[in-house]
Amino acid sequence: MRRFGHHRLHGKTGGAGTKGMLTKLSIGVIVLLICTLSLLFSINIGGSREPTRPSKINVEQLWESAESGGWRPSSAPRSDWPPPTKETNGYLRVRCNGGLNQQRSAICNAVLAARIMNATLVLPELDANSFWHDDSGFQGIYDVEHFIETLKYDVKIVGKIPDVHKNGKAKKIKAFQIRPPRDAPIDWYLTTALKAMKEHSAIYLTPFSHRLAEEIDNPEYQRLRCRVNYHALRFKPHIMKLSESIVDKLRSQGHFMSIHLRFEMDMLAFAGCFDIFNPEEQKILRKYRKENFAEKRLIYNERRAIGKCPLTPEEVGLILRAMRFDNSTRIYLAAGELFGGERFMKPFRTLFPRLDNHSSVDPSEELSANSQGLIGSAVDYMVCLLSDIFMPTYDGPSNFANNLLGHRLYYGFRTTIRPDRKALAPIFIAREKGKTAGFEEAVRRVMLKTNFGGPHKRVSPESFYTNSWPECFCQMNPKKSSDKCPPDNVLEILDSRLESVRGTDSSSQTNSTVTGLER
Repeated sequence: MRRFGHHRLHGKTGGAGTKGMLTKLSIGVIVLLICTLSLLFSINIGGSREPTRPSKINVEQLWESAESGGWRPSSAPRSDWPPPTKETNGYLRVRCNGGLNQQRSAICNAVLAARIMNATLVLPELDANSFWHDDSGFQGIYDVEHFIETLKYDVKIVGKIPDVHKNGKAKKIKAFQIRPPRDAPIDWYLTTALKAMKEHSAIYLTPFSHRLAEEIDNPEYQRLRCRVNYHALRFKPHIMKLSESIVDKLRSQGHFMSIHLRFEMDMLAFAGCFDIFNPEEQKILRKYRKENFAEKRLIYNERRAIGKCPLTPEEVGLILRAMRFDNSTRIYLAAGELFGGERFMKPFRTLFPRLDNHSSVDPSEELSANSQGLIGSAVDYMVCLLSDIFMPTYDGPSNFANNLLGHRLYYGFRTTIRPDRKALAPIFIAREKGKTAGFEEAVRRVMLKTNFGGPHKRVSPESFYTNSWPECFCQMNPKKSSDKCPPDNVLEILDSRLESVRGTDSSSQTNSTVTGLER
């Protein structure tokens, strides 16, 4: 937003003074005209890229998708994108640690790393036991055939490293283990990792969470990440069916909202937000923090004042009420075990009594046995993706919320409500001190400044996985060539290139460095 200052005009009286004043006024008019035209031009250009924000909150409009500004999702290649070669430089194994959505980002990075090194990717390993105590693995959660088929234009993928046959004997290839640096640049993969791969025929990168830089100055590489995240990574049919069944039941009574209520022990301990809990609960949180996070002096009042504490369930309810959602709103809660129990949920439930989770909507045996495991998390993910509105309450460090925000953006700019915790903190603190006058209006003013799911510029620390605009989007009527959508026959072009590389003589592949790669 431009701000225009002003200055006083000083001059002598009489003809010369009048003439000087007229000259200055003329210059002032010209400057004002130029500024006005520049502003109008910038508004026109900006309007073609990012939709304008609303002047007031309209609940009925929030139930619909956000304005697209003429953009649509598109992650297909837009420049020369050769298919994988017959021979690759070796095999890439990775171990994806963390929860389901941290692993999801790592899988995207693994595919990109394989493409960068011209390597054959071995199906990623999911280190589920360390987080979920669940050994479902990649094959137990994702549709493997769909994953391999979708990425056939990008990388070669195998289930495991095949044996090498020499002189009638089978010999196993042992992958050379490397711990990659955090947020490693592309150069690291093209030098250190590739050198080891060529020397050992296979490398094993572990752990593999946040091991490839997110911001890469190559739109085609970023689009590959989107192809993996939003097209190739599809949950197994039974998980999709279960998720769709829950969504159908929720939607049978009208619109519904999903909320990721991140008021859980691990996040509260990470944030250092202890003071609202009783002494016994504080003791539990401090112990968990000491065992799982680096030592750091954290002061609750300071943390809360800068928006570093997760919103309480009551605060979430108060935000929604200030936005004029009423108590008939149906809400699906995606959350683990809420810390502090019912006494924190009661104020929220009083404001919004129509609360559900996957267990209450579909108390099936499969979900009840795995409600806190990978399958339960996968179902929560899909229900939140398909909901009319999604609201994360602590999206900063949450991989679940961040990935969903990005997926919903790509899925058609589906509405999201993202509370600005830092801006809301003084309003809630004042309310707790008895200053309730104008509370709801103050909350509305803050929320009006947030983005409700439309295209917007990615600004650090926002993650690429949270906002892949504009790399993974295109415009139907572009003003810039880089925003132009790919041709309608892009798949035919990719198919033709792939067939030309594969050729008709498959026997030549048996002598390749890497064999048994066909999907």
